[in-house]
Amino acid sequence: MITTEIKTAILIHAKPQQVWKILIDFDNYPKWNPFIKSLQGEVKVGNQITVQIAPPDASGMTFKPKVLAFETNKEFRWIGRLLFSGIFDGEHQFELVDNGDGTTTFLQSEKFKGILVPFLKGQLNNNTKRGFILMNEKIKELAENQL
Repeated sequence: MITTEIKTAILIHAKPQQVWKILIDFDNYPKWNPFIKSLQGEVKVGNQITVQIAPPDASGMTFKPKVLAFETNKEFRWIGRLLFSGIFDGEHQFELVDNGDGTTTFLQSEKFKGILVPFLKGQLNNNTKRGFILMNEKIKELAENQL
């Protein structure tokens, strides 16, 4: 199966707890998040949530991924599918790494697989990746301004 992955990372001068608080404050996403415009539903492993994204210079979309991991101050991961498995699947991950010095490395990545990946690879590597970077920068700004 054809796959591609987007990986981004940013160093935030704040503890993981501060970064996590912003990441899981889903009600405020419309106010600050330049990439994920809305995230609704009960976020716990096994549950389906509703996510609306708006990558820069691309069409927005709403999908209903299943939560795979939700570990406080460490990881939030889901998998979304277009229609059914194998067409276009995306496993999205937010990971917070405690650097032990009052800083956090915030990682945002997504593994895409399926028959549509080759046709969407350009958009993923440009618009979607830019969306990740913009969100990472905004989380950094919010977390560091809380200090």
